[in-house]
Amino acid sequence: MSPTMLALILVTVTMSACAQLALKLGMKGPGTTAGLAEGGLTAALSVALNPWIILGLSIYGLSVVLWLWVLSKVELSVAYPFVGVSFLITMAFGAWLLHEEITVGRLIGTVLIAIGCVLVARSA
Repeated sequence: MSPTMLALILVTVTMSACAQLALKLGMKGPGTTAGLAEGGLTAALSVALNPWIILGLSIYGLSVVLWLWVLSKVELSVAYPFVGVSFLITMAFGAWLLHEEITVGRLIGTVLIAIGCVLVARSA
């Protein structure tokens, strides 16, 4: 796999992780929380109009377009395992920006996923 293609794959999975972060920020915001408590149309509007949710969905949309281009150039069995890298990035964002706890089990599991990604990349 070329360095450029590897970089594009990593950009795509990083975008996916950023989208998750934005969606989480949107869902835990006070406006969304209050809207969800009311239910019905208020809940739907509080989610649909939340800037973080809109940002997260936009990032996802862009990452899908890039991912489709990647899939046109790289075998699926080579590209898809790199989605596991997003677990590392998402865990790091969660700990750093959302102050989530990283347990030993989460850390070990995520490192095993990363090792698998490296092995797949080396086989390509």
